[in-house]
Amino acid sequence: MKFKKELKPLLGIYGGVWILILVLYAIAIVRIDVSFSEALDQLGRMIANYRFHIAFHLLFLVLYVVFICIRYAVRGYRYGKWKIAIKRLSFSLILPVLIIFGIIKGIMAINNTEVYVYDWNYYIENNTEIATNRYDTDGKHRGMSVFWSYDDTTNYKDATKAIIKDNIEWSTVIPFLYQEDEQTNRLQGDVLEGRWSRRDSSVMRQIKRLQERGIRVHLKPHVWLGEGWRSNIHLSKEDWTTWFEVYQQKMVQYARIAETMNVQLFCIGTELRTVIDNKPEAWNTLIQEVKKVYTGKLTYALNWDDPIEKIPFWDQMDYIGVQAYFPLTDTPKPELEDIKQGWDSHMTMLQNASEAYQKPILFTEVGYRSDTSATIAPWEWGAITGILSKKKSHKTQQLAYEAMFQKLWDKPWFAGCYIWQWHTGTTAESAKDDVDFTPRFKPAENTIARWYGQDGAVTIKTTN
Repeated sequence: MKFKKELKPLLGIYGGVWILILVLYAIAIVRIDVSFSEALDQLGRMIANYRFHIAFHLLFLVLYVVFICIRYAVRGYRYGKWKIAIKRLSFSLILPVLIIFGIIKGIMAINNTEVYVYDWNYYIENNTEIATNRYDTDGKHRGMSVFWSYDDTTNYKDATKAIIKDNIEWSTVIPFLYQEDEQTNRLQGDVLEGRWSRRDSSVMRQIKRLQERGIRVHLKPHVWLGEGWRSNIHLSKEDWTTWFEVYQQKMVQYARIAETMNVQLFCIGTELRTVIDNKPEAWNTLIQEVKKVYTGKLTYALNWDDPIEKIPFWDQMDYIGVQAYFPLTDTPKPELEDIKQGWDSHMTMLQNASEAYQKPILFTEVGYRSDTSATIAPWEWGAITGILSKKKSHKTQQLAYEAMFQKLWDKPWFAGCYIWQWHTGTTAESAKDDVDFTPRFKPAENTIARWYGQDGAVTIKTTN
């Protein structure tokens, strides 16, 4: 009998959490531009993901513990009125929460303590609200990977004003192509022949917002897995054929969008090592199909640790694209000269590749977290526990960008870079304790603006 009484509130809370999740998901779907079928498809993938179930059950346990503590206090009120109820609630819930909160805040305060004085240079900022055009002079991409908050999709002029202020001339637009995991043999969604889907239209609106302010666009679709990493997709021989057929359809559709919107750079793939290993001949067909509908420049985004010589189609590209998360130091809190020295071996490799293929090197992504270990493994994403496990260092992030620009900006074989990453919704207050990649409201932002505001050595012309 006691078990049955306990089971009823437990199931009620469990069901309530599901209702809460579904309501929040419905609200999120209403605020973004996706069809009902796409919304159901995304919901199914979310529910199938084991990380979702871990987060869901953690939330359920927290709410159930809170329920037990409140019930314990309510029963105390029945027995001895407010005095016992308050005592029970204080010792079973409020005090433990305050202790945990205090410990977390203490750790954050220690990790966020940094004495670093940076002399912000406001004179180099562009306040005309129209992007600069140094690209036509030196061929350098002064780029940023920009992700929009919901509010800024309607108030985009203020959002683009902040980008322009830092002398950014190019923005990456990144549509995501979803698949479940590394063994899934096709990407989600279908291409609509002869018309644009709602997702296509959303991408086109984002491109238009940027172009209206004089910002050039690099369209760079990413394969995104619910579990695993796109470089490690592994399939059977038959499944590889199925996968690539769908991938080609989607990429040709995005190439059509690029041509329609006068996009000046299109990336045919990002970090797809095993796809190239298993379907090397298929890429030539893809490139030919893309060039039938798109007349702009092309690149492929190679991961930093993949051999450049293994890509069989550089001769058909305009740029050798590199996701440039190169390790630069072995120890945290490096000085500028240590970081610069870490570039030497990578620069030799990059210059040799540029000379061998007669193509300029373009960093399709490069970024550094604002923590003390940012230059050791730059490719590592900030985990949700980063505020507890990583020590903030705006200095390390700023020096990492300073070192990159000092070593590379005046090289004629270097065509520029796209910084990872800029969130239009970032605030000055949130940036104070942030240890992730965004340079906004950090010294790194001003360093990027200063270098982007300078002319670089003229980039070599492509032979494509």
